[in-house]
Formats: sequence, C-alpha cells, structure tokens
Amino acid sequence: MSKEKKGSRAIRKSELVTVKNTYEDRDYEVEITLPEFTCLCPMTGYPDFAIIQVVYVPDKLLLELKSVKLYINGFRNKGIFHEEAVNQILDDLTTACRPRRMDITGDFNPRGNVKTVVRAQYRKES
Repeated sequence: MSKEKKGSRAIRKSELVTVKNTYEDRDYEVEITLPEFTCLCPMTGYPDFAIIQVVYVPDKLLLELKSVKLYINGFRNKGIFHEEAVNQILDDLTTACRPRRMDITGDFNPRGNVKTVVRAQYRKES
C-alpha cells in the first residue's frame, strides 16, 4: 500500500483562498500565467497540456497565488474538454474573488495536428 504524497494531498485538499485588496478604490490588472496546466482528454484519456492566462481587475478581494496553483494542479487527472476547463476555471475564480472583470485564456498544445485556444470573459454587472 503506497502512502499519499505531500503534494498530492495538498492538491486534493486545496481551496481557493482570497485576501483583502487594499487598493480597491482603483482599477489595476493582475496577470497570472500558469504554464504547466494539464488535464486528460475525456475521450481518449491522453494528457492535454496548456498555458492558462488569467487577467483580472480585482474589486474587494485578491486571489492568493499558492491556492490558485494548487487549484489548477487539481485538473491533472481530470477528464475534461478544453472549452469546459477554461469556463470552469473562469466560474471558480470569479466565484472566489468577485472581480470587476476577468479574462481566462487556455492556449493548448497541439495534439493530432489540432491546436486550440479558448478564451472566456467575465464582466461584473454594474
């Protein structure tokens, strides 16, 4: 029987964490690049690799970066289509921090002569 590794346990138990934005009175962009995104093709089980780009204008809360890293790593064994992955990330991150706006881009590596780039956007209603 193998013991669960520390990193695997941290990913499994991870939750998105936010911190107070001390500059909520101004608009500024936060750009997060996650160059090691992996998930599994739900049809074949083959791995898919991507760079996930998050750009957001925070409101009252900021995303805590280690929690974002662990959250993203939670996709590594999940069977999910590219479009669904990007939209799920957008939904989860916007639910966590309620930004003024957020853009997510998933730039997936080519596989089988097909390259996919998926973009999803959120805009806070006034």
